[in-house]
Amino acid sequence: MTDSPDPTKENPGQLTRAEVIAELADWEPRPIGESDPERLAIMTRRIRSGSMELSPRRAGLKRLADASRLLTSRMAGTEASDEVIAEATARLEEVAALFEGIHQNLSYGFGETSITGSSPDPMFDSSPILGVANPIAPPMTLTEEDGVIVATVTMSKAYEGPPGCVHGGYVAALFDEVLGAAQSHSGAPGMTGTLSIRYESPTPLETELRFEGRMIGVERRKIFTEGRCYANGVLTARAEGTFISLKPGTFVELINERKRAQEDHRGD
Repeated sequence: MTDSPDPTKENPGQLTRAEVIAELADWEPRPIGESDPERLAIMTRRIRSGSMELSPRRAGLKRLADASRLLTSRMAGTEASDEVIAEATARLEEVAALFEGIHQNLSYGFGETSITGSSPDPMFDSSPILGVANPIAPPMTLTEEDGVIVATVTMSKAYEGPPGCVHGGYVAALFDEVLGAAQSHSGAPGMTGTLSIRYESPTPLETELRFEGRMIGVERRKIFTEGRCYANGVLTARAEGTFISLKPGTFVELINERKRAQEDHRGD
């Protein structure tokens, strides 16, 4: 692997994380225990990113997002008076105006990998599922226990489907994140090919949910996973997912396309 100066990079002379991935091994998914250690370490960083200590800026963004999440939760089905709604609207419009014209660096971008461009440490603060700085994220936390991905999350009233229960579409989205983390054990970045959910019992709101996901096999470019969701020890849903590993050129082009889109947006 050789370094080549590139003035478009934040750190000239250093490869971006996307380029590092593109040059590692052959990108074929492997069974657990057979992946290239260097590639596997990069691919599984998403699992460990949630345990990283928050910098003052990240802590500030989390506080801002937490306030937004609290507002969203309290707005669901609110019986506030018209006067309260009008005042809240005016205040929120003022807050939104503070961010007008400020560039948005969507470094999360590619959900099924642990790659965040040239950043030395993977951050998923903008993830719609994991992101502590994304108001629409619950957010979910990921850990690993003996090769099994374990995720915990508590869903507020904002995610209600059937009375008192999490909307099934959000259950599917949470599974997609968990199984996406599980498939990274193959050492290859993959995108969701199929996701099958079986709902066994209602998934309750405002209760800590425990998701478990594991990689169960590979077949050429296909990576097979399975998962379970529990609430207070009761199985509420199960899932099976097939992920398709990307070829190096496809992945790098996705990164480049995102960069071009951000530059075009900045120029508008």
